Amino acid sequence: MSSPLPSNESPGLPPSASDEPPGLRPGTLGTADISFFVVSAAAPLTVMAGVAPIALVLGGIGAPAGYLLAGVTLAIFAVGFTTMSRHVRSGGAFYAYIAQGLGTPLGIAAALVAMVGYNGMEIGVYGLLGSATSDTAGALWGADLPWLPVALAGLVLIWYGGYRSIDFGAKVLGVLLVAETGILVLLAGGVLLRGGADGLSLASFAPGHVLVPGTAAVLAFAFSAFTGFESTVIYRREARDPARTIPRATYIAVGFLGLFYAFVVWTVIQAFGDDRVVAAAAGDPGGLFFAAITTYVGPWAADLMHVFIVTSILASLLAFHNAINRYALALAEEGVLPAALGRIHPRHRSPYVAGLAQTVLGAVVVLGFAAAGADPYTQLLLWVNTPGMLGLMALMLLAALAVVRYFRRVPHQEGALRTLVAPGTAAVLLAVAIWLVASKVALFTGASPTVNTVLVAVVPAVLVLGLLLALRLRRTRPEVYARFAAEPSTEPHRPQPSPAPHAEGADPSCPQPPTSSSSTPASVPPSRAATRPSPSATD
Repeated sequence: MSSPLPSNESPGLPPSASDEPPGLRPGTLGTADISFFVVSAAAPLTVMAGVAPIALVLGGIGAPAGYLLAGVTLAIFAVGFTTMSRHVRSGGAFYAYIAQGLGTPLGIAAALVAMVGYNGMEIGVYGLLGSATSDTAGALWGADLPWLPVALAGLVLIWYGGYRSIDFGAKVLGVLLVAETGILVLLAGGVLLRGGADGLSLASFAPGHVLVPGTAAVLAFAFSAFTGFESTVIYRREARDPARTIPRATYIAVGFLGLFYAFVVWTVIQAFGDDRVVAAAAGDPGGLFFAAITTYVGPWAADLMHVFIVTSILASLLAFHNAINRYALALAEEGVLPAALGRIHPRHRSPYVAGLAQTVLGAVVVLGFAAAGADPYTQLLLWVNTPGMLGLMALMLLAALAVVRYFRRVPHQEGALRTLVAPGTAAVLLAVAIWLVASKVALFTGASPTVNTVLVAVVPAVLVLGLLLALRLRRTRPEVYARFAAEPSTEPHRPQPSPAPHAEGADPSCPQPPTSSSSTPASVPPSRAATRPSPSATD
């Protein structure tokens, strides 16, 4: 398929690997690298500056607790999720877990939902990239920058980032993530050092401020702020030690996001004062964070925040683009998607054809919305992102149920806490979270009831289409159906194995308060062995 790789293009691979056809680069990503991918997908700075003020308006000063509650829920989900990651080694992540636990038809339907969900979460954000860059150009230089050329330029940049090697992407995301979290830490430090507007207060965490009707809306926004953390398992084939790296990265991502979100929102409340922050957020939600950092750090920091919002969006786009490409690669290897999407670049070891196809799809959607005269933020972003977010939440719910059923049917040495209590609890909590988001969808979209009904209906409609596709595959391509989500015959290569390799099931081991400004942030297929515990149970 290609000429042998030069030695400097295959770090960490044994000498014989250069004689094999190109595949994804194994043993490349460590815990920190994978954490960068998944935390970057969540776009912490964009979520805080662009969305947290709305959560404050709806839920009052108890909003920080909403982020903590969402984080606890997803941490509970992560217990069963990461436990199953040590037993199901397929590169298909969500759909493989669901197929192994709930059956092939639901697994194929989940694969379709995953493709729609991840594409929705990425493609809509090109509208945000265009509008946020336009706002930044206007705020910093007074320039009127059209959003469409920016979005198209972003498509090219993200394509190139996905075309390059995965370690290149990890380095880029590491730099961008440090920048966007660093500016928020700078804001928090300024507020804490100067004691806030009225002295520091913990009233945000008092039951009287948390247990209010608006908390339901805050929770809906909070769950959406974690989107992307679950994609750790997608990088299993490129992880250095999947049985340890994947769980660690998952817990780090959800723990960091939950604590960081709550801390940052709390510090902004301190910046304005408990009695004034809600009015300030309602008066200018887009300018809330800029006003705070201007008062407590300086105007230069507000300018940096404008720039880092744009880089935060780029980081999120690149993280989702890489995740989508690996889902498409896995489905091409399954035989569900065209085989061409399974081609891997001989030098960069990236699924470059899948990346090109995803970029073309993104360009078609972006150009279609632009041709219709749609607003890049209120329509392209919100209308495309909302079903994507609901799709990923639905996948988490199905995955939690799959964990429970899978470990009831196969021999294992995992404890009941990991295989029953945690995933069962997570399933209940995630079902509540989906209901909250669906019932409050108008808060996300600002659209008409008809549009909102269509957006919410996308996920169940795709599930039904996926089940119909599964039935068609079973009838017309039984060999593809039979091997769907089957286990690879070998674990990905580890460049430096320990003398005693880890078993797959082993545990990893006082100034004036600021006034709000008008600034607006706005491979080669591995051989697969059908190792399902019971064909009748899965089919």
